[in-house]
Amino acid sequence: MKKIYMNNAATTWPKPSVVADSVYRFMTEGGANAARGSASERDIKSLDILFTARAGAAKLFGGYGGSNPKYVTLTANVTHSLNIVIKGFVKSGMRVVTSSIEHNSVLRPLREAQAGGAFIDVVQCSLHGYLDPAAVAEATREKTDLVVISHCSNVCGSVQPIAEVAEICSRRGIPLVIDCAQTGGILPIEASALGLAALCFTGHKGLFAPQGTGGIVWKPEFAEICSPLMEGGTGSLSHEERQPSILPDKFEAGTPNLPGVAGFNAALEWLEKTGIDRIAERESALGARLEDGLRGIKGLRLTGSGGAEEKRLPVYAFNIDGIDNGLLANSLSCRYGVESRPGLHCSPLAHRTLGTFPEGALRLSPGFFTTEEEIDFTIEALKELAKEA
Repeated sequence: MKKIYMNNAATTWPKPSVVADSVYRFMTEGGANAARGSASERDIKSLDILFTARAGAAKLFGGYGGSNPKYVTLTANVTHSLNIVIKGFVKSGMRVVTSSIEHNSVLRPLREAQAGGAFIDVVQCSLHGYLDPAAVAEATREKTDLVVISHCSNVCGSVQPIAEVAEICSRRGIPLVIDCAQTGGILPIEASALGLAALCFTGHKGLFAPQGTGGIVWKPEFAEICSPLMEGGTGSLSHEERQPSILPDKFEAGTPNLPGVAGFNAALEWLEKTGIDRIAERESALGARLEDGLRGIKGLRLTGSGGAEEKRLPVYAFNIDGIDNGLLANSLSCRYGVESRPGLHCSPLAHRTLGTFPEGALRLSPGFFTTEEEIDFTIEALKELAKEA
């Protein structure tokens, strides 16, 4: 049975072949740790892998200081990035504003901060999953220390009005942190132009990099006042017993995922050659084809976005009357070879907002390498299962 991968919102697959090739080359030809050797050619190449990754991320996301790579921290994923930022900044008594469409990567560290004495204000999004800038403006009229929001919902694909929110935060002097797990590599976003305090990204989704890669693009002044999440070896200033305060060392204790970062660099090169505009255009066309087919299935209830007039990515969650979404996912996989994602998608608050809690929904998310034929096959499979129900 042919396998059809429709779960790109979880991680993009397949990866470009150059990504796997780069990981393999590092493991078989490189392999040295960074700044923990004798400055041999092998050691220098490992350091170069890290510098290249920071420079590439700074360029892609419009980093500060003319896209200076030292203002980029490399992490294991966007969850790691968000924990560094939130736990490094939020203190007892602070007030943080977020949205009701957030992933647990934002929500859980904020709830931990709340347990420690911080105040968390959740701004309600619409039934289609969109944040109203006017609601953010209203929520930030009283003293606000931080705003943290996701650029795009991982449940229903709704893209939030980041520019409008950034303008509000800038006008009021409030640091704004963005989770761009779903949009990085697909939609253009410039951290310095928007004045973001921190932009948190992951490598394994729209950047087409391996799992275990990600990062933070910092505003320098914000990075200076954040505490590191971990302390330890950095390969630098080894005579000091306190964590270095210089960037990028401050937030990068321990051995980095060098094989993954090698793949990350290859992915960024592939992205630049392919063009994110081309990727976005293709994924948008595939999404429109999928959405049109889904809307034609009797008994199927689509969650979130109400139509083409609303900015979105091709992430579609739905339920079919009479079928549990977990059983539906199992039938799609076992009988038709279609891989999807059922449940709450690590976003229970989003499902409450969208009206699909506690049952959740089945999510389909095509990607750049999905074909039109795979979209059509998936639609026909769902029609058959809906008829059976």
